[in-house]
Amino acid sequence: MLNSICIKTNRKKVIAYLLKAFETFPMESVSLSHREFKLYHNIILHYSGDNVEFFHYHVCDILVDTILSCYEKSKLKQYIELNYFYFSEEEKEIILDHCLSYLNTSENIDSLNRKDDIYIALLKYISENKSIVLDGFINFRLSNYMKLLDSTIDLCVNDFIIEREYNEFVHLLQAYISSKEPSLDLVHLIYLEEDSLLIDSKKNIIPIDRNCFGAKYLSDITFSSNDFILNTLLTILPQKIILHLIDEENEFTHTIQSIFENRVTLCKDCSICNTYKLLHHVNPQKI
Repeated sequence: MLNSICIKTNRKKVIAYLLKAFETFPMESVSLSHREFKLYHNIILHYSGDNVEFFHYHVCDILVDTILSCYEKSKLKQYIELNYFYFSEEEKEIILDHCLSYLNTSENIDSLNRKDDIYIALLKYISENKSIVLDGFINFRLSNYMKLLDSTIDLCVNDFIIEREYNEFVHLLQAYISSKEPSLDLVHLIYLEEDSLLIDSKKNIIPIDRNCFGAKYLSDITFSSNDFILNTLLTILPQKIILHLIDEENEFTHTIQSIFENRVTLCKDCSICNTYKLLHHVNPQKI
């Protein structure tokens, strides 16, 4: 019994992609033809074997890859232009790149879900229909997939805004530091995630400035020990900071390095480091 499927599109990129994919179709008893009509190019597959379901599975696999390769970027771009038109062209390109990177991360559950959503919708459709207009199917039959793209854009826009504000914050503090004279030559920052401290060149503990009202920097809502450490460093403005990593590097240590730039030297194995590792029972192999 002959089983046939006609795929209709007028996009040259899609036509080329499909023809190349179907040339290496992994099944016997399949013939391929390509016809051009007034509105659409028709790519027709005829299958004369008995395993129709298996034939449909392979067709769906190729169509999923086609949609992701030929349509996804343009759909994301369309949604960004519609909902985030107020960003600059450069910013929109950055957001688009973030979206594509996020969706193409193999361990990302949204990446897997979108493929499953498209595949299931395709399999149901071609099992019940002999032809598929690819653009129409994407626009009107893939609502879950479109919602996922929309939520992905929102997520990436939020990350972009946070990153942009972080960079602005760092640049602002860099400018502040450059405009002031250092008041100390050297400060040691002994970094423990829960209980960091500052000492001077003579190993004397530097009091942490916990004055919220006079702070040059504190986070907007909650005051952590790291906030007060950073605020103290911005108050005393040392010429050099030796950052002793008793705990592993994280966002805070990267922020210190970003703000104070070449004033910061990392240290993981000195008498100060080893003393505080022993005091806090830190395994030196972890750092």
